[in-house]
Amino acid sequence: MAVYTQVSAEALSALLDLYDVGSLVSAKGIAEGVENSNYLVDTSDGRFILTLYEKRVDSADLPFFMALLDHLADRGLSVPRAIRDRAGRQIQEVAGRPACLIEFLPGISVSHPTPAQARATGATLGQMHAALADFTRERPNTLGLDGWHALAARCGDDLDRISPNLGRRVADELDWLDRHWPDGLARSVIHADLFPDNVLMRGADVTGVIDFYFACSDIRAWDVAVTHSAWCFENDGTDFHAARGAALIAGYDEAFGLSDEERAAFPALARGSCLRFMLTRAWDWLNTPADAMVTRKDPLAFLRRLDFYRDAAPETLGL
Repeated sequence: MAVYTQVSAEALSALLDLYDVGSLVSAKGIAEGVENSNYLVDTSDGRFILTLYEKRVDSADLPFFMALLDHLADRGLSVPRAIRDRAGRQIQEVAGRPACLIEFLPGISVSHPTPAQARATGATLGQMHAALADFTRERPNTLGLDGWHALAARCGDDLDRISPNLGRRVADELDWLDRHWPDGLARSVIHADLFPDNVLMRGADVTGVIDFYFACSDIRAWDVAVTHSAWCFENDGTDFHAARGAALIAGYDEAFGLSDEERAAFPALARGSCLRFMLTRAWDWLNTPADAMVTRKDPLAFLRRLDFYRDAAPETLGL
């Protein structure tokens, strides 16, 4: 989350007038993340999140995201629905941006997960995949293998401004993934961004899963690999925590499960996860406006993860 677009108190009050949610008490921008502009909004009736969708989110995709969240919530998953106004609309326009007023979920995002928290997250991911078995909408993954090639080309020689020879490292990894990517695995709609800051917890219990704006149709086990790479290292990409990895896989297996083919492909999927996040972080690092209220994230944290997955044995990963 972040704040790129400023919203006045007057504009926010006018928005709230469309809903049965009370009157504005206070609003505060949320600086974490890099995708959209977000505000924590308190009204006389409760607390909400206002999200303004910035350039990376295509407004044409918003009905897909709304339907996905409604589907998961209807099946008992703790996800934040977009609230409907008195006319039944979920999508509005605020400050020239598409926007939604979203349910606030309790809980905190952990920065140093325990194995118990990783296990609960793996189980929640498995429950989500089970719930999506009958979800019929689809959305292409614009940040799949073809998208990584395109993003690497857009970054170009500027990658070497982040770290010497990074461009060559990216090109070599793309070449390897082109030759080893497991296209034949089972596919479904996936979250595709299940980092610790997108999971809300109380103790070892998951109280909410948020930020579905990368959700798409892709290899289902890649979703597990993304989560594994996000949860099982120190934030800077050092020190793989094997107990977290084993717990996350065990939780997922209890709720849904990986096939033998998915387990065999897991190291390649994890390497793809690392390259994807290294490239999007590199692009943001190079292009985030200087005056944006946003926290940039280190691309090299995922280069370090990628180096680990290149050499790790399956049993080390918890498989």
